[in-house]
Parts: sequence; structure tokens; C-alpha cells
Amino acid sequence: MKKTNAVRILEKLNLPYRLRGFKVDPDDLSAERAAELLGVSPQMVFKTLVARGTGSGVLVVSLSGDSELDLKALAKLSGSKKVEMVPLKEVQKLTGYMRGAVSPLGIKASYPYFLDHSALQFSEIIVSAGIRGTQIELAPRDLAAATGAVVGKIAR
Repeated sequence: MKKTNAVRILEKLNLPYRLRGFKVDPDDLSAERAAELLGVSPQMVFKTLVARGTGSGVLVVSLSGDSELDLKALAKLSGSKKVEMVPLKEVQKLTGYMRGAVSPLGIKASYPYFLDHSALQFSEIIVSAGIRGTQIELAPRDLAAATGAVVGKIAR
């Protein structure tokens, strides 16, 4: 599997990780499908989404594949009056990653990052490595440390 910027960041920080790969289904780029192809629970695979808060700007968030982002909870946690999802056509321009491959690591700009607290129930979670079909398995606390994440309840 190809080494990505996300992997390089983990290596530079000496954080342990494991790369996991699967054959991409271009018709279904969901975290649930990735979990199925990896043979793990969708609760372990964390999708990374991009939102924009009034006053706070762009926000990057990760939550389990089987949950929905609670925009009101994210607004409260981020100190925004209101939060809405960024249109898909803007995601690559903002993050440097294409849809279905957004990693919380190695985003081209420094945006606040929020990780749903449910990640802490696992010894390891899975996030995108920055290219479709390649995932990183790592400890959620290591991900939080590498990204400066704010951990809180942002999913329902």
C-alpha cells in the first residue's frame, strides 16, 4: 500500500499504526461499506466530514460510520452559533483529499478537528489514510494527540 501524508505524520510522531486496504466500491464510498470490506464493525470505522461554523470557519470532524453528525452538538462544542455541512464540491479544495478519502491527518490547512467521544471506547479505530481503499488503524488517543483533537459528543 502507498505511503500517504497521513502515514508520514504518524511516523514522524513515532505513533504506532497499521495500514488496512480493501477494493474500493466506487458506487458506495460509505464508512459502512468500508467496514464491511474490512470485516469490522461500522462503529470502529470513523468517517471524516467537513463542516463550516458561523464565526468558527471550517471544522473537520470524525465519527463512527454508523452514526450521524449532530450539527447542534458540534456548534456548541466548537463555539459556533450554527454549523452546516460543506458542499461536497468544496471538500477537496479545502482538505486536499477527494470524497471517500478524507483523512483527519495531513489536511492541507490547519482546521479545528473534533473527534466523537465514542472513539475512546475502542483500543483502536480506523480512519482514512488519505486515498480511497487505504485505511489507518490506530489508537484513538494517538489520533487525538496527532491532530490536536477536541473530543466530545458530536454524533447521534
